[in-house]
Amino acid sequence: MSKKNIILIIASMGIFVEALDIAIINLAIPSIQKTFLLSGDKVQWLQTFYVLFYGGFLIIGGKLSDVFGRKKIFLAGCSLFLVTSLGAGLAGSFELLLLFRAIQGLAAAFVMPSAFAIVNYYFTETHERGKAIGIFSSFAAIGSGSGLSLGGLISSYWGWQWVFFINVPVLAAVIILAAILLEKEKTVKAQKPDILSGLLLVTGLVILSFIVHLLPNFEQNSKLLLPLVAALAGCIYMVRYRITKGKNPLIDPSLFRIPSLSAGNGAFIALGAFFTSYLFLISIVLQQDMHFSAAKAGLILVPYSLLSAVVARFILPSILLKLKVVGTALLGMFCMLAGGLVFFLAVQHDTLTLLLCAAALISGLGMTICFTSFSVLAIQQVPAAHVGIGSSMTTTAYFFGGGMGISLISVFMPHNHLQHEVGRVPAIILCLYAALGVIWLLWYNRKQSANNSTQDISYPNADSLTATTPLANQKMPGDRLLQ
Repeated sequence: MSKKNIILIIASMGIFVEALDIAIINLAIPSIQKTFLLSGDKVQWLQTFYVLFYGGFLIIGGKLSDVFGRKKIFLAGCSLFLVTSLGAGLAGSFELLLLFRAIQGLAAAFVMPSAFAIVNYYFTETHERGKAIGIFSSFAAIGSGSGLSLGGLISSYWGWQWVFFINVPVLAAVIILAAILLEKEKTVKAQKPDILSGLLLVTGLVILSFIVHLLPNFEQNSKLLLPLVAALAGCIYMVRYRITKGKNPLIDPSLFRIPSLSAGNGAFIALGAFFTSYLFLISIVLQQDMHFSAAKAGLILVPYSLLSAVVARFILPSILLKLKVVGTALLGMFCMLAGGLVFFLAVQHDTLTLLLCAAALISGLGMTICFTSFSVLAIQQVPAAHVGIGSSMTTTAYFFGGGMGISLISVFMPHNHLQHEVGRVPAIILCLYAALGVIWLLWYNRKQSANNSTQDISYPNADSLTATTPLANQKMPGDRLLQ
């Protein structure tokens, strides 16, 4: 095996572990609840903190990779992920577990962009790079898709601690190989990223999650809500001020006015809210409502991971050619909505057959179609010089939606750790997330149709974006992956 291919595997394993950890914890949640005597509305913070810290620091991670070098940031991110995985598995209290889980999200925000930069650096020829990115992306998809199944098996036979411990030997090998094989980079003079804006962004996201969590009991929590709202307003003002007035803004404000990027970000928020909440709810339904063991619940969901891979490889490229990007995005979101409705019926009637149909529509079809088409849609009109930051924005939008979505769902979960039923309200909210995604995409499609063509769009501050032609007329990085 060539050195380049080994490096590709190293980078891919880094992203595999990051993606795996988003899903793997879900079927271990009931065991964690029993260990620490937690209610459903409290245990969800394990996912909320991870996705908010991941999404909030992702852009910072990308910029740090540019400033300090992809090798240094990749090694730092993997090392931090290893330490926090070990700490989470050894945690003796829920508060300590929550702290390590949040820092895991920060570590993932360092790993993801630096791993992607490594692939782009070592694979320069167009066809070779497209193939390498395809392999890299497949590791992320496999990690995300297999997480539920592995989480169930591991927590049943080894204990929930091992959903964290399993990362340690994998990351240790990755760190050793990366330290030996990755080239030492030349020091590049570059402006340091606006880290304060990143910290304010994450703080604002966490505060917003707490506000959503406290709203149902407004009278009891009014003394807490008022200062939280004030703090949130301060964070929003500071981030907005620094983006528009700062010398080196975290994000070029002109990017927010690109139609396809705005459409993609909105769709990703809805998708994040839906899918993160779905993973949380299905783990509870299978184990606590339908009384399956974690191992059996994991095995039940294996076929949908395989279906997702088949759809991505053999079916999705043809759908994209026939329906175009927006049509494919709508198809994916309609699959999510249909799956959400079937999931609601499964919860109402406690029927495994309906639950499996929902899993097929959501995990097997909807997620693969949505994630790919939303990614292509978002960067369709982004100037080539800003595709990297545009992609980071979409990932941030996805995790922001996930954090907010699961926070709202948790409000309607049982507050007694002895009470397990999911109930109809969380399932209804799940359907509303998908419905909002469908409405958003229909609105965008209608708006674009009214404009007749997206090819003549003039971008605000186009000169600052260093591009003259919308990427709708150019070959996109995603085009090669879909062929």
